[in-house]
Amino acid sequence: MKASDLLVKCLESEGVEYIFGIPGEENADLMMSLSKSKIKFILTRHEQGAAFMADVYGRLTGRVGVCLATLGPGATNLVTGVANANMDRSRLLAITGQTDSHLLHKESHQNLNVVKMFEPITKWSWSIRNAKNIPEIVRRAFKIALTEKPGATHIELPQDIAKRKSDIPPIGFQNIFRPKANHDQIKKAATMILNAKKPLLFVGNGCAREDESAQIRKFVEQTKIFSINTFMGKGVIPDDCETHLQTIGIKDADHALKAVLEADVIISVGYDLVEYSPKMWNSDLNKQIIHIDFTPSEVYTFYRPDVEIDSDIGSAMDSILEEIEKLQLENPSLASFPRKNGPEIFKKIRAEVIERINTFNDDDSYPIKPEKLIFSVRESLDPDDVVISDVGTHKLWIAKIYQTFEPNTCIIPNGFASMGFALPGAISAKLVFPKKSIVAMTGDGGFLMNVQEIETAVRLKLPIIVIVWVDNDYNLISIKQKHEFGKSVFTEFGNPNFVQIAESFGAKGFQVKSTQDFSKVLKEAKLITDKPIIIAVDVDYSRNEVLLDDSFPPYVKSLNDKK
Repeated sequence: MKASDLLVKCLESEGVEYIFGIPGEENADLMMSLSKSKIKFILTRHEQGAAFMADVYGRLTGRVGVCLATLGPGATNLVTGVANANMDRSRLLAITGQTDSHLLHKESHQNLNVVKMFEPITKWSWSIRNAKNIPEIVRRAFKIALTEKPGATHIELPQDIAKRKSDIPPIGFQNIFRPKANHDQIKKAATMILNAKKPLLFVGNGCAREDESAQIRKFVEQTKIFSINTFMGKGVIPDDCETHLQTIGIKDADHALKAVLEADVIISVGYDLVEYSPKMWNSDLNKQIIHIDFTPSEVYTFYRPDVEIDSDIGSAMDSILEEIEKLQLENPSLASFPRKNGPEIFKKIRAEVIERINTFNDDDSYPIKPEKLIFSVRESLDPDDVVISDVGTHKLWIAKIYQTFEPNTCIIPNGFASMGFALPGAISAKLVFPKKSIVAMTGDGGFLMNVQEIETAVRLKLPIIVIVWVDNDYNLISIKQKHEFGKSVFTEFGNPNFVQIAESFGAKGFQVKSTQDFSKVLKEAKLITDKPIIIAVDVDYSRNEVLLDDSFPPYVKSLNDKK
């Protein structure tokens, strides 16, 4: 069998549905092999868009998303998207072409050491030099990408190797099973929780990534322990849960942070330190921490678990719950769960969070308030529809305000946090969930970074809804400059006519003129079934001070009462 055909057969054996990318001269054999495959090749307009599409596919399906590029500039264009997937623990395989293997030791056209370039931004990067090794290399790439903590891998196929022959069959997908938790550690964790006065559940990316929602929700329902989540943990516990304090992650201006500072025991579940540094909430090193994750904790000064449980998260949560019930039967003097009355400060924080979310529900001023925009979007969608956030100030508002009820229905890149993510991500999400409404929310800066992918969505006839938050500024950089230096510099820019841009691609464009108009446009957009919809809306960011400088009066009052 020709090596490029064998590589495609190996991808088929791994269950690959789509490959996102751009063909080139040095991957021509592979493209010919793909043309005979059941795998659907999605031609993108930029390799970065292809990588973001593969990233979102990995997040939403739990399988490995695959992107493809040629050598040289094609490979370098993949870098940002691959790095984004790797740092956000998204399962991705990048495949790149390469010049003939006998030329790699010297200067040749478009040649650079792609394998070495990908090493810092992947879990594993390798060049195929023997056609007979293809089944092993492909299986290893998928296994490493899927193994916790998951991430990106990379395979390079030189064009002369692609033409060679091999009679080695594909190995194929193999399930990965995780061990159960150590009982002694489970007992320590249960005892610590029972003795805690203000325990707090800290839900991270790992819980959403592996969809451990059922076990996490059961734990919360039966103990009534209060909880928070990171940006990428949204939806694991529904935001309408009465003991959920919602999202943490905006430095020291964060209601949920106040709860962590008050807590005596932190039950950290699937928490990635890259999302929100423990230094923000454990600078005094006074927190008791229970670490529950698929892998051991990072070694970090401000994150020192007293109990470490490395196992399947759902199984560990069920075991802790069973142990709590057992210990309470054995010793009735231990604090009982569920507790009828949680800590008063947690209740105040919950009430304040809900009040802030609903403050501008009836506000019709224009430009539209971020809270009102998000409320209108939430109101127009079903609980299991999917919102894809780009990176910018809007990301912070979405994280804090957008009410999420199911895991992986609000996708926020928050490790590498690359702009330009939302539009290509929404294309991938619509391929995964064709019957769901898919909404990309992006700033005007991020939107124009991958605007060319509108053509991809038009060609595929995908009715994604793209909401562009317009303020003619790199606003998040601007407000941080003002916060530190008292002014902003070099952040303002001009914008094109978004309606004309949409229409020039063959999409439907709307320019919102009023806040009342926005809700009407959303309804009209949902009726369009054969093309993408671009909605430009002017946003009033005057409320940004509550994101970076939030005194939170109920918390301050609580501290004064203690004095």
